[in-house]
Amino acid sequence: MLRTFFTIGAFSALLSVALGAFGAHGLQLPERYADTYQTAAEYHMAHSLALLIVGLAGDRVSKKRLAVWAGRLFILGIVLFSGSLYVLSITEIGVLGAITPLGGAAFLAGWALLGVSVYKP
Repeated sequence: MLRTFFTIGAFSALLSVALGAFGAHGLQLPERYADTYQTAAEYHMAHSLALLIVGLAGDRVSKKRLAVWAGRLFILGIVLFSGSLYVLSITEIGVLGAITPLGGAAFLAGWALLGVSVYKP
């Protein structure tokens, strides 16, 4: 399962680059939303790399279940945080901003679980 996160992370990083380039060159967004879109792409890439870390660390962690949950939370965070910001930027539907903090919380929980997964008492 942990190696699967590496594959998902690689494709997610590819998608992040593609969406970032599309936002920078293909979309004509108002400056306010261009910055929001850029934030989505940055967090998308950072957490795609986190998925690569989960995949690489898979055999080295002492608590594999926690590492798996960290990977799941990173994916959830990408969908909720970056996804809501991408859609908000394109559609300008402000209520979507209410979803974004849930994705941020998933990112935080994922990092915490990843850290704990390698801890050996």
